[in-house]
Amino acid sequence: MATRSFLSALDTVKVGVRGSKKYTGDEFGGAAGARGDGPPTGTPGNFMFATGIECSYPMTRHGRRDQLRECGHYTHWEQDFDLVQNLGLKYLRYGLPYHEISTGPGTYDWEKADELMAGLRRRGVTPILDLLHFGLPDWLGDFQNPELPVHFAAYAGEAARRYSWVRHFTPVNEIYVTARSSGRDGLWNEALKSERGFVTALKHASAASILACHAIVRERPDAIIIQSESAEYLHDACVEPRADLTLHNKMSCLSLDLLYAHPPDADTYRHARAHGLNATEYQWFMAGEPPGHQIIGSDYYGRNERIILPDRSELQAEDILGWHTLARRLHRRYRRPMMHTETNTFDADRNPAWLWKQWMNVLQLRREGVPVVGFTWYSLTDQIDWDTGLAELNSRVNPVGLYDLQRQPRPVEAAYRTLLQNYGQITVVPHGEVFELTGGPATLRVQV
Repeated sequence: MATRSFLSALDTVKVGVRGSKKYTGDEFGGAAGARGDGPPTGTPGNFMFATGIECSYPMTRHGRRDQLRECGHYTHWEQDFDLVQNLGLKYLRYGLPYHEISTGPGTYDWEKADELMAGLRRRGVTPILDLLHFGLPDWLGDFQNPELPVHFAAYAGEAARRYSWVRHFTPVNEIYVTARSSGRDGLWNEALKSERGFVTALKHASAASILACHAIVRERPDAIIIQSESAEYLHDACVEPRADLTLHNKMSCLSLDLLYAHPPDADTYRHARAHGLNATEYQWFMAGEPPGHQIIGSDYYGRNERIILPDRSELQAEDILGWHTLARRLHRRYRRPMMHTETNTFDADRNPAWLWKQWMNVLQLRREGVPVVGFTWYSLTDQIDWDTGLAELNSRVNPVGLYDLQRQPRPVEAAYRTLLQNYGQITVVPHGEVFELTGGPATLRVQV
């Protein structure tokens, strides 16, 4: 049975949003966008040291898992923002609850979001506004819905218009993880266990991100887009390489390939085409790159690297490659500025050393000439049930935060303070203090 393409939704879906513009396949192939070249910041010394508020909200077999609620942010948001400010951080990865704000096609409830965003603005904290984090509004269904890209782009445009003071955005967080957990692993949202489910979710989330970039840049032409994606790798501990593991590693780059019009290799292309990406959709993705100053955010947890033994059992394999090597591969492939956008371990006592280890990865990559423009400890507070990927409802606290759920500092908080005291004034590029950008990418002034 033929599956409806998301491209057909560009012509048929109507959204009643003020200032909305019809999306068409021709207009919004990536080639219509800017290349995104240019510095990602307008002030000297503005390396993006950040943390984040954990904001995942996928549907699971236990219902909606809303980490903003489970981790107490809705109750303690003012204290949370004060903690960010008092730590001296200027940047915060921050997600609004898309599943609650979007109440129907072109209709939104911004009341709570307005209060939260005003609180950030009062404190001078710069949000990296996360618009979709693993879940969808009930009325949209799931990531198999071909209308998702159009409706989400309308939402992104409205968010950019409403919060016109915001410049930094992550349209769709971890597209690959979203698609894998929803379409292949059966854990979230549509809970499918198929390659077609995975490829379909991935193409819809990628198209949603591209259209959202267009909608954001129409409202904020100098927008900075940080495409946060998981850095993962499976190490094959078998003398004869196994084809499925090789393909798995290649497929982990498919979301960024589609975002940045980078032709995947033949194996990846054939697999995607055989499982839900049709030729017209592929051509649409390859038409060009989305607009905005694009940064690749790379999320690295040691548990993302795994050794697959001959009997298919797994071992955690942190630091065989590490963030340095995985991020360098991404930079070589896409030639974009990089940002370390998430990291932690589940061991609170070990986290200070892990923080410094990840920072050494950042410094080493910068010494090698790779433009790493930011670093994030994720998250501000502990999380709930991420040891099972939110699939089990155990209410287990994962001690990953700078602060625990009583908002008391964990050991890694002191380590981050020390790091900031020693490195907090570094420039976004080495020796970049001689340049100052004012008023947008066309105005360059040399300081004297």
